[in-house]
Amino acid sequence: MSTSIRNEAALGAPPSGPRKIRQVLERKDLWFRALTRSGGVVVLAVMALVGLFLAGNGISAINSVGLGNFLVTQEWAPENNNFGIAAVITGSVLIAAVALTVSLPLALGTALFITEVAGGRARSILTSVIDLMAAVPSVVFGLWGLSYLQVQIVPFARWLSTWFGWIPLFAVDGVEPDNPLPNDSLYTSSTFIAGLVVALMILPIQTSVMMESFSRAPIGEREGAYALGATRWGMIRSVVIPFGKGGIIGGTMLGLGRALGETIAIYLIINTASYAINFHILQTGANSVAALIALKYGEANEFTMSALMAAGLALFVLTMLVNFTASAIIARSRSGAESEA
Repeated sequence: MSTSIRNEAALGAPPSGPRKIRQVLERKDLWFRALTRSGGVVVLAVMALVGLFLAGNGISAINSVGLGNFLVTQEWAPENNNFGIAAVITGSVLIAAVALTVSLPLALGTALFITEVAGGRARSILTSVIDLMAAVPSVVFGLWGLSYLQVQIVPFARWLSTWFGWIPLFAVDGVEPDNPLPNDSLYTSSTFIAGLVVALMILPIQTSVMMESFSRAPIGEREGAYALGATRWGMIRSVVIPFGKGGIIGGTMLGLGRALGETIAIYLIINTASYAINFHILQTGANSVAALIALKYGEANEFTMSALMAAGLALFVLTMLVNFTASAIIARSRSGAESEA
């Protein structure tokens, strides 16, 4: 301790150096902290137990074919010891990609319209409609996509294939452009149709997260933008969207997580007669890990069940990677970071 500090202490004056501030929590704060920590630990423990359960039950199937073959094999024939997740995991990713491509602009536009344009009763009605969409069971979406959307979307899929078939993504094998009686079965049960159905399923959760984020944009910065002569779109672009960047990313990744794991709706629509990687999203022959498990679970023997658990483990790991990546991105772009600077 220096001489000046000792002298100040002797005279009863507070020391000039920094002092440690001791935080004393009340009993309620201690209980709340313990409760929230316990909840976090329980969630992590449940996720770890799910992963360990899938790994423990699927390891025998993976060992029988080898990890490398399990990852690159397209065929699914556990009875012949010839199976892998290359086709089904690729199909899951393609369906999720189509769903995000459709749902992201719709969710972003809807959230901005409800929070920034609609007012009064219109905003309340639209918010209720979004909440009701989130409550619709997935089997209802699947039946609607199977019986109505698929029939209505085939002409559009045929048009895309006719005019943009030179792009490999929109090509359809076996199409005869000059045939006056086109074969519609080439366009049904496709990745495109399944992705559209999943897009409507993940739209409510994406919109809700974005709405919550946009509605918290600071009023002062909104008014400041208007005071500087900004139009409504200019204010949205310079204040609301930067402030809600974390919400946009979080809602998108939440939707992606659900799209990767969606089961019943995809199971009702896609055709899993063959297991092969199909990058032609308009062509019949889509695949999905979740639909594979739903299709084969009832007739599975012990070894086939182990193979299905291994496929579920792959989907679990993929979903965790997506969620951790989203968390890292959101942590670097917290809502309001740009506007508060």
